[in-house]
Amino acid sequence: MRRRGGAGRPAAYSGPRPDDRDPQPIATSVDDLVAERGWSQPIAVGGVEGRWGEIVGPDVAAHCVPEQFEAGRLTVRADSTAWATQVRMLAPTLLARLNDDLGAGTVTHLQVQGPQGPSWKKGKLRVKGRGPRDTYG
Repeated sequence: MRRRGGAGRPAAYSGPRPDDRDPQPIATSVDDLVAERGWSQPIAVGGVEGRWGEIVGPDVAAHCVPEQFEAGRLTVRADSTAWATQVRMLAPTLLARLNDDLGAGTVTHLQVQGPQGPSWKKGKLRVKGRGPRDTYG
């Protein structure tokens, strides 16, 4: 007895080899979804955080962390102004390493920021004025 498909056509039967109707491995499904949605570059850049030490080296990774990636610009924050200066001098080398890992042209600019000072703002309300003075020296 043969099963009939729609519009009088015979229904397709599964053969001895896998086809599109068989269960697919999750990795294949995820890869297809990533490619379909155009998420390849953001996922690759997101993976940089986990491999930051491998890409830039352990010395730089100990003093500098990636913060943001937007439109080809990677922003990193150093833990001291000395390390911010050092990373700025290493920027061409780091850009080459990042683009080797992520694909050519993924990171076009490396913006290096120094450490953030302490915030004296507390609560929702603010009073205009000069605020706290330099009490560190």
